[in-house]
Amino acid sequence: MTEIHKTAIIDPSAKLGEGVSVGPYSIIGRDVNIGQGTWIGPHVVICNHTDIGKDNRIYQYCSIGESPQHQGYADEPTRLVIGDRNTVREYSTINRGTDPKIGGLGLTRIGSDNFIMSYTHIAHDCTLGDQIIFANGASLAGHVEVESNAILGGFTLVHQFCRIGQHCITGIGCICLQDIPPYIVAAGNPGEPHGINTTGLKRRDFESSTIQLLNRAYRLFYRKGLDMNSALDQIRRLSDDDEHVHAFADFMTRTKRGIAR
Repeated sequence: MTEIHKTAIIDPSAKLGEGVSVGPYSIIGRDVNIGQGTWIGPHVVICNHTDIGKDNRIYQYCSIGESPQHQGYADEPTRLVIGDRNTVREYSTINRGTDPKIGGLGLTRIGSDNFIMSYTHIAHDCTLGDQIIFANGASLAGHVEVESNAILGGFTLVHQFCRIGQHCITGIGCICLQDIPPYIVAAGNPGEPHGINTTGLKRRDFESSTIQLLNRAYRLFYRKGLDMNSALDQIRRLSDDDEHVHAFADFMTRTKRGIAR
């Protein structure tokens, strides 16, 4: 049964699924769709043109789907799409995309099963995968891509158009000015690589043989003094059938901001 507190304000065009709960003084804007079982705490604002999936939990004082912080934005009906079973903690902000006419995607997209802690910010046109953790205060500028299973340490800041690779982890206060490759530990200002995320990969039941191959790939890329093409050629030769080794190499070939070294 849908439960809407008497002080909540719901636009008539909003669509709420079965079992949605909306807390005191929360505001749901026009053209908002909220999937079944999602819980909206008190004093939450969910703005226009936002789609939220099933079984999410959004805590008090969050601003979800507000217009992008972009000077070229002219109130176009861009969207925010959030998947299922995400947790968004207090005071977090997630903005909609910007219009393609000004270089945007028209969409900010959040996957499923993500844990987004307090005081985080996800800017316009960002794309997040699944099972990502943002510790308190982590923030993304516009057009950032975060791949699945990444962990951003507290107060990590990511420059616009950067990519954060799958299964990597950043240290507290890491400043990411370039792409952070998958499977590694990054820390510092600017963010620099500090080896493979061995502990995290073991916790996710990676085979020891894969972890060994990734360590070899890391040394080839960062420790042998090879140019990028030579390093990637040797990395691909490490294994014909290990998808993670090939993902490590393929990530490097798609960089726009450069790779953190």
